[in-house]
Amino acid sequence: MRILIVEDDATIGLNIQTVLRRESYAVDQVATAEEAAPRVFSEPYDLLILDWRLPGMSGIDLCGMIRKEGSTVPVLMLTSRSQIEDRVQGLDTGADDYLTKPFDMNELVARVRALLRRPAQQTKDPVISVGKLTLDTNTQTVRYGKETIEFAPREYALLEYLARHHDVVLDRMDIMSHVWDENADPFSNTVDVHIRYLRRKLDGLTKNPLIRTIKGKGYMLCAE
Repeated sequence: MRILIVEDDATIGLNIQTVLRRESYAVDQVATAEEAAPRVFSEPYDLLILDWRLPGMSGIDLCGMIRKEGSTVPVLMLTSRSQIEDRVQGLDTGADDYLTKPFDMNELVARVRALLRRPAQQTKDPVISVGKLTLDTNTQTVRYGKETIEFAPREYALLEYLARHHDVVLDRMDIMSHVWDENADPFSNTVDVHIRYLRRKLDGLTKNPLIRTIKGKGYMLCAE
């Protein structure tokens, strides 16, 4: 999952990045709404953490603008405003949740998790199935048949992305842009290394590999 933080306070932004990366989210940060706006529409973000008070265009104006342009990316609004009227304004403008500064980082992480679960809840099925392989996106539990398989957070994020797009060939740049943040080196072998990690845990359970290499194109997750 990839998250964009729009926060002009460098210290707060860095603290949020550190906590979310520890949870294995891919995180980018910009300091202004003007920097954020084109990224929201050009990059595959799963969540926007947006400070209300920004230099230039405010966070609330950015939220309203991207909603008018059709963006449905979940928005978590950060603000020092604690009045009920302000919260109502933020939610009415299109924010999905609201966190008042100063806040506890554990609460921030919990709200992020809740917002990222919402699409699965809306479809009433948080489970992704590819043949006998199932992923519960609420609990990040992976099973093959009745056997539970343990994955590190980044491995799980990669497997979930492959599973959501099963039977589709995904190239390395596509995978990198969705599972890692912009600081990842696109010319490294990070994707290939993590694919090997997944295969070590999956291949012993199946007759045929679940993750296939499509020469010159990328990787594809298929039912056995």
